[in-house]
Amino acid sequence: MQLDGFRQQFPITERLSWLATPSCAPAASPVLRAVRAELDRWADGDADWTERDRRAEACRRRFAELLGRPADQVALLSSTAEAAATVAGSVPSGGRIVVGEREYRSNIYPWLAAERRGVTVAAVPMPDGLLDSGRVCEAIIDGTSLVSVSVVQSATGSRVDLIPIAERCREVGARLFLDATQSAGVLSIPAGVDPDFVAAHGYKWLLGVRGTAYLAVRRDRLTALGPLAANSRTAGAGAGDYGGPLSYADGAERLDLPLSWPVWAAAEAGLELLGRLDPIVLQQHCLRLAEALADGARDQGLAVMGSERPSQIVTLRVPDAERAVGELTAAGVRATARNGNLRFGFHGFSAEHDVEQTLAVLRKVTG
Repeated sequence: MQLDGFRQQFPITERLSWLATPSCAPAASPVLRAVRAELDRWADGDADWTERDRRAEACRRRFAELLGRPADQVALLSSTAEAAATVAGSVPSGGRIVVGEREYRSNIYPWLAAERRGVTVAAVPMPDGLLDSGRVCEAIIDGTSLVSVSVVQSATGSRVDLIPIAERCREVGARLFLDATQSAGVLSIPAGVDPDFVAAHGYKWLLGVRGTAYLAVRRDRLTALGPLAANSRTAGAGAGDYGGPLSYADGAERLDLPLSWPVWAAAEAGLELLGRLDPIVLQQHCLRLAEALADGARDQGLAVMGSERPSQIVTLRVPDAERAVGELTAAGVRATARNGNLRFGFHGFSAEHDVEQTLAVLRKVTG
């Protein structure tokens, strides 16, 4: 599928410039159809739980393909907080976790909660909300158990250089957890990083809805993890539904949590649509549009938040971000305010005229 055809799958783009994907993806027609069909089957008494499980397994395979990993290394959850909490449970008392001090709370609260078990959490300073790879590496000392990093920061859109962080983790034997919620689906993880864990929520760049999330676990780390809550999926498909003893599936399915069926119908449709694009073309497209907006904003004298590597999210410092969001909304541009800054995100359905319209509104608002 070409990008023009992809854009046509999002009816809202006919009347709005949707640059709010860092908060929530717009509804794609195939996703809407999938959810409505699932609800219709339920209403008609035709719902089949085996078909619902099939859709979830399809999501497992498709997310694994995005990462270039086998499907049996991916667990199905409902939030990135659950993914982080699952991994946090493997850090023993006396262990040490490194994480940025201003990470989104789904990627910091689960680690801080581990302090009750005697785990030390080292918070890396993030001036202006920016995570610096050098600061992270300095914090990774001998005895560090785990390092948690967002590939792209939620508040600022800044994209950290993962290569030196991964190298430093290997030097001291620390495990690397990546929160890819703001990157999975549009940006690839650089070759050579080989993280131990990758988590992502499905309702942003993966085009699904809330309640679908993924945790990829490298095979050599799998046996160290247990499910956040042992449940009917823990033993794996075909293990039966009743009685003990407790057993575990061989793969990451052992970490699955119970699934909310309708949302996985949406997730499958979103991933199928995303999979019809060339990932390299998609990434280049998103980064090119983000660069165009950043350059245009600088030309207007606006301050653009920094980033170690190119990101598809652009965040601007403006005098009144909430007012700017209101003006943009009135003009047909959807953006978000975060920590007093103005945030925009570009996906495959974004186009050049979205950049032009946004810059025109910014000129009026901040000029």
